[in-house]
Amino acid sequence: MPVAKDLDRAGIRVREQLEARPRSRYDNWCFDCEGYGKSDKKRPINADVATGADDIAAVVDYMNRQGVSKVMMYGSSSGALRAGLYAQRQPERVARLALDALTYTGEGSPTLAERRKRLPQYKASNRRPIDRAMVRSIFTRDGHGDAADPVVVEAFADAVLALDNSMPTGTYVDMTEKLPLVDPDKLKVPTLIMRGQWDGIATFQDVVNFFVKLPNPDKQLTVMPGAHTSMRSRNYQRAYHVLDSFFDRPALQYTGA
Repeated sequence: MPVAKDLDRAGIRVREQLEARPRSRYDNWCFDCEGYGKSDKKRPINADVATGADDIAAVVDYMNRQGVSKVMMYGSSSGALRAGLYAQRQPERVARLALDALTYTGEGSPTLAERRKRLPQYKASNRRPIDRAMVRSIFTRDGHGDAADPVVVEAFADAVLALDNSMPTGTYVDMTEKLPLVDPDKLKVPTLIMRGQWDGIATFQDVVNFFVKLPNPDKQLTVMPGAHTSMRSRNYQRAYHVLDSFFDRPALQYTGA
């Protein structure tokens, strides 16, 4: 099949790129929040952002028992809200924080304006159906679908739909009805804000308003050519470079404290 051949070629390109780069120095952890993927789905909950922050706490507590005192965290979209809320709650456990595709107040967001039209539907059930068209819309809804490789989009959709035909409604309800969920004034850790140039989940001004309130002077705001899905875009290497350079910053020798 042509798509399979394209996927094979894409895999070869990725392997060549990874082999050409020096090995990173990170022990990477990625987990499924409750209600998603291979996680438990028995509890009748909508798995909102606060529940996701609780899930992060459970993972970090486990890592702490393995001897890890602090973690560096990356979260994207609703994951950024989960990571931000956890860092707000437990700053002593977070060394550095990266928030990608972040929503602050949601004011002026075209994506959230469309989502708000279906709020009664989301509030009526703990889960919402998903299909291939919905997954594709994540890449196309900002009007720059060509920012992502179609082969990657289809492979991503295959992986998502192999796990589930529905997802929790909690983050959709939170982001249309309960923003802001993270208070930048209370976010004390070094923080990187990553934003795709055409991301419709939040306006540029909304993100800037969040950034200027961050109290830690060790902070960075980076705008990248792309839309909502920086790690799955054609320019994914730019996103990795931004993230790595922030995580790998030398320790401060003088803080002025």
